[in-house]
Parts: sequence; structure tokens; C-alpha cells
Amino acid sequence: MTSTLPRIAFLGIGLMGAPMTRNLLNAGFPMTLWNRTQSKCESFAGEATIADTPADAAKGADVVITMLENGQVVDDVLVAQGALDALEPGALLIDMSSVQPSVARRHAALAQERGAGYVDAPVSGGTLGAAEARLSIMAGGSEKDIETAASVFEVLGKCTRIGPVGAGQLAKLANQAIVGITIGAVSEALLLAARGGADPAAVREALMGGFAGSRILELHGQRMIDREFAPGAPARIQLKDMRMILDEARAEGLTLPLAQQTHNEYLSLIANGHSDVDHSGLLLELEHMNGTLMGSLGRGPKE
Repeated sequence: MTSTLPRIAFLGIGLMGAPMTRNLLNAGFPMTLWNRTQSKCESFAGEATIADTPADAAKGADVVITMLENGQVVDDVLVAQGALDALEPGALLIDMSSVQPSVARRHAALAQERGAGYVDAPVSGGTLGAAEARLSIMAGGSEKDIETAASVFEVLGKCTRIGPVGAGQLAKLANQAIVGITIGAVSEALLLAARGGADPAAVREALMGGFAGSRILELHGQRMIDREFAPGAPARIQLKDMRMILDEARAEGLTLPLAQQTHNEYLSLIANGHSDVDHSGLLLELEHMNGTLMGSLGRGPKE
């Protein structure tokens, strides 16, 4: 029996793309996959077609989804490697990567020239949200194109239409500003408490019941206490997002001092060799700055 679901070409089978692909395959979507490192597609070889190039993947697809590391990579895959030129008239291009709003608008114009639709749909929720199909999807595009994408989005999480093309990326920048700045705040708060002799785990538990409670404190605060920094979202990606936030702010004539300071701390973290730790690993930079470890501080108040 032939599937009535749209054929999806999924470009980028990484930390986020792999669980998203798994959920789409489980929902019955016929899929063609491409990844720069083709071995990352191998676990899906019995269920999906594996393409040699982005252009090959996009040929004949009803929906083309990109989930790539940054705007430069998305531009290379879509433009230099020909995925945009391979779009069929009437197809829909959905960029679920985090890119500059200006890049989203440019790619939308190129898709329109091909007679294709375009939605920028970055996500929040990390690898856990991707695996559990509860991503927050921030969509920019026409109501018609986002409605076309609805059957795909509902398998991956919850979609909110933010506005026209580029608006999804603006929402993601807002998300990443809050995430990055709050990770910095949680790092400083737990280190301060531990330095004075408090148990950081007990502090986190107490704060979760008050106004300081947040998803960042809940999940990343626990990561800091456990010193579990295997990446869900790597620090280098958070730095990329903080840089985009500042670039967009400058373009709009805004000064964002908290975002600037958080950017600088992530820059130092990565300069000290931690580009692939989870973004909650910002604690490591704070510990480096202070010459101490949070986990070694639960020893009672200083004399």
C-alpha cells in the first residue's frame, strides 16, 4: 500500500536530527536521508533511502528538512551543494536549524523562485525533547506553508506560528538568550552557595519551589551537581547562538549587556578547550576563573 504521507528529505542526522528522524519514520513517513558523515545514517538504512548528496536527497521530495549546525553550513548544503536547485515546484523547505533571520529570508526568496514554500522552524528542547517528540517548534512563514507542515510538526512536538519568514529565528534567539544567561546565573548561584558551605544539591531543591525555579535550574542545575557534561547541546553551538543574538541586536541598534557578558564567558570556555561539553558546562569556566571546584566546596562556612 502506497503511503499518502509526504516524502521527506532530511538533511543533517546529528544529535538532534537522528531522534527526529526516528520519530518521523515511526510515524510512517517515507524518507530520504543525507548527512555529511554518511555513517550516521547507517542505523536507518533498512527503513529509509540514503542519498549521496543533498541535491539527490531533495529530488522528488515533498518536504525537505534541514537540521544543521549553523547558517554557513545550511547555506553550503542548500546553495553550494544544490539542494535548493533540486526542489520540486510545490515542495516545502523547512529549515529547523538555528540561523540568522536574514539567512532565513534569503533562502525563502530562493525557494520561492523555484516555486517552493519555505518555513524557518528552529526548535528548543534539546536531544531529550527530540527523542520524546516534545520539541517547541518556533515557525516563521505563511499560514498556508505552516499548515502544510503541520503533519510533520505534530510528530516532533508543538508548533507555534511566530509570524512571517525570519520570525521563527527571532524567537529562537530570544530562547537562547534566556537559556544562556540563565545557565550563567545558575552556575554563579550554585558556586556561591557551595563556597559558603551550603550543599548545592539542597540549594537547588529548595529553589525549585520558589520564583527562581526554572527548567534550566531543574535540568542543568542537576547536570552541574552531577558534573555530567556530555553534550545535549554543545557549548560551541550556544556560543554561535550568543554571537547571532549580539549581531541581531547591533543590526537593530540595541545594547544587550547580559547577552554580551554571557557570550564572553562561553568564548573563554571554548578557548580553554571545552567546545564539545554541554552548554551547562559554563560552570567549568566559572570554576576556572575562581580556581576552585563546586563539588569540593561542601565543607562548611569558611573560617
